[in-house]
Amino acid sequence: MATEVLDFEEYVRTRHDVLLRSARRLISDPVDAQDLLQTALVRTYGHWDGIADKSLADAYLRRVMINTRTEWWRSRRLQEVPTENLPEVDSVEDGAEQRANRALLMEVLTVLAPKQRSVVILRHWEQMSTEETARALGMSPGTVKSTLHRSLARMREEWERRAVGCAV
Repeated sequence: MATEVLDFEEYVRTRHDVLLRSARRLISDPVDAQDLLQTALVRTYGHWDGIADKSLADAYLRRVMINTRTEWWRSRRLQEVPTENLPEVDSVEDGAEQRANRALLMEVLTVLAPKQRSVVILRHWEQMSTEETARALGMSPGTVKSTLHRSLARMREEWERRAVGCAV
């Protein structure tokens, strides 16, 4: 048991920065992203022995982070209360357009099927190679390439449609 603890601790030490970047892509607030990563690490530790191929540990942890974020989102959504009084809106000049583009990109990603979204995120945000993405998702490299091509084309169409709709 002592060696498996060391294996997990070593994995966390070497992959922490990469995993934190993944968490930041899921949750923009840095403190919440750190909480998400820590929660995912705790949940993964309990199943560490069950991960036969440790080279897929990053993919396993990303899936745990996505599931955890979804659980958090669902629980927060139920706590929201509608109100007639809207909060004051301060004018934000620095980075507002960048945040608007990010928000639009996140909306555009929702039109993709889950497998398409996974391919786009792993290839472009996680900067995995085609082969790494194929291994992580259990598909052939050719399927990754064709799925990515169709997904990006669909995202471009949706981006243009929504960007035109926002400009009107």
